Amino acid sequence: MAAGERAKRRAAAPLHVHTVHPHVAWRRTHGPALTWESPHHLTHRGSVDRSIQRFNRALALIITKAVGSMWCAYVFALFDLISLPAAIQAGTATIVSWVAQTFLQLVLLSVIMVGQNVQADAADRRSEATFRDTEALLHGQDQMALHLSAQDAVLRQVADKMGIVIALSDTVTYPIARSSQPPPSDPAPED
Repeated sequence: MAAGERAKRRAAAPLHVHTVHPHVAWRRTHGPALTWESPHHLTHRGSVDRSIQRFNRALALIITKAVGSMWCAYVFALFDLISLPAAIQAGTATIVSWVAQTFLQLVLLSVIMVGQNVQADAADRRSEATFRDTEALLHGQDQMALHLSAQDAVLRQVADKMGIVIALSDTVTYPIARSSQPPPSDPAPED
């Protein structure tokens, strides 16, 4: 192989080859993970099981949205107030029992669900923002790899003009002069 052709090959070869992690490529095509699409919630027994699961999931979501609303908490509170006069007539123990067992359980159920929905929405927004931030970082990393490749080409041109051969290696090496002289070494210790 001629020396000129070796120089062209060397100038074309990058000093570092950037490899993209397989998960990055997969995530770019699939987007952020959504819990309701998790494969752990799906069965592989057939379309009937999947249809039933889709129906059950949809019904559970409708009920959860209805019960987990402040309107449902208001309806439960009004419903519980129907039995309040009877509890007042029965005495203190019955009032305490009515508050603990009837009013708090029904009303707080909806209020707690509303709070959980608010927290889940906030967590989803944070997760989506983190995903977008990560995408931006990956884009920046790709741009940096392109920038470094361009710098490699310039460094090879400079090295060729100075007569320096750059070794392709994953480890740090001293540049080897074309005169095949050994790289500079530390001076030998004096005895």
